[in-house]
Amino acid sequence: MEIFKTTGADNTARTLDIALQKAAAMGTDIIAASSRGFTAKLLMEKAKEQGFSGRIIIVRLVSAAAQNGINSFPQELKESLEADGAIFVTAAHALSAGERGISTRFHGAYPLEIMAHTLRTFGAGTKVCFECAVMALDADVIPYAKPVVAVAGTAGHGADTALVITPSYSATILDTKVNELLCKPGFYAQ
Repeated sequence: MEIFKTTGADNTARTLDIALQKAAAMGTDIIAASSRGFTAKLLMEKAKEQGFSGRIIIVRLVSAAAQNGINSFPQELKESLEADGAIFVTAAHALSAGERGISTRFHGAYPLEIMAHTLRTFGAGTKVCFECAVMALDADVIPYAKPVVAVAGTAGHGADTALVITPSYSATILDTKVNELLCKPGFYAQ
């Protein structure tokens, strides 16, 4: 496992190289979180350069209610990446969506939010990798019980975490298994 000294976008290229190498060796898919398209675009470019033959699945958020339904991931970029073979999953966060609405209104903590915060003790990207893999399985774009490589980052700026994970569905989320941490920022990272 590689530990980065910083968080965020500076680690994106290295994280993607690690993820592509592992996914190619395993013969599996890559699932990557991408909010605005930077990570997705770079992943597709690197996959082409390296001759990666697996599937690239990009998980983006649903359109923001606060932004009147505008999605932060540019539509033109989404269409371009789809033309190059990327598969998109657009969904609410598996570890917060409905519960966050309830906890915000009633000022409490609920099980999925506690789980999300526990996963963040390994780093923000670990939580997002876990969540995106579950979302991709829920969306029926990856097979059940097959390990995949998941990629995510810290605070929506590039990628700094990759792991091998065998997701389960949201309804059976506790059956999800983190098989291997490939890279992540260290706790001393700023």
